[in-house]
Amino acid sequence: MEVLVDAWPDYQIVITRPQQEEMKDDLDHYTNTYQIFTKAPDKLEEVLAQPQVINWDQVFQIQGCQESFQEAIRKISASKSVRVDYVKTILIMTEMPVEPNDDQVDVMESFKMPKVDDNTKKGSFQNISLDPSHAGLVNEQWTFGKNDRSLKYIERCLQNFPGFGVLGPEGRLISWIVMEQSCEMRMGYTVPKYRKHGYMKKTSVHLMNYVIQKKVPCYFHVSEHKEESNQALRDLKFKAASCGWHQWKCSPEKYC
Repeated sequence: MEVLVDAWPDYQIVITRPQQEEMKDDLDHYTNTYQIFTKAPDKLEEVLAQPQVINWDQVFQIQGCQESFQEAIRKISASKSVRVDYVKTILIMTEMPVEPNDDQVDVMESFKMPKVDDNTKKGSFQNISLDPSHAGLVNEQWTFGKNDRSLKYIERCLQNFPGFGVLGPEGRLISWIVMEQSCEMRMGYTVPKYRKHGYMKKTSVHLMNYVIQKKVPCYFHVSEHKEESNQALRDLKFKAASCGWHQWKCSPEKYC
């Protein structure tokens, strides 16, 4: 990822995005994603309109925890004939400890892919770390995926970031969660017949512990309409941030 600021060292706007060589597909809004934070909303329009900051000729997303982006994005998109689709969800996060516990068991070690041998007990459940070979299954069940571009994006995430899951009695993946390029926890899913048995809770806790060990903020967003997911998060003592999570998908008219 690249980090851009409006000035140095006294900056007021921070933007993260993938490296430009990764953003070659003009229709890949999964990869073409910008996260933004600002202390100067009045300066945002001027910064975002610059072509070296955002490529407005692509389909892309802007994400952040500030609804105040709305006016600047709307003005620029109108001037460039770009359609904007806005979604607000609940931002879920947990506080980062000042110093992670160094005695904590290495989470990645406990999630190593089990070897299939005579000692593997039939009918048992096992923790695993995901790899790109699991991308197809994750893509099939991801509400925002189910296409070739999302498959490629998930493969890229699993090549570079952790994903954890649980293998069921038949050796098939039954529950999983993936970290994406912004280090957000995403794509969580449990096969229906195994729901309400704590597998997603267990998987989420392991990923949460992993990111805390790595001193990475632990956060994700969820629709306010998914009451079951929200209840599970409350059970895990996650907190909903009052600011919410905001996403703008921007599509040039030529691609609409």
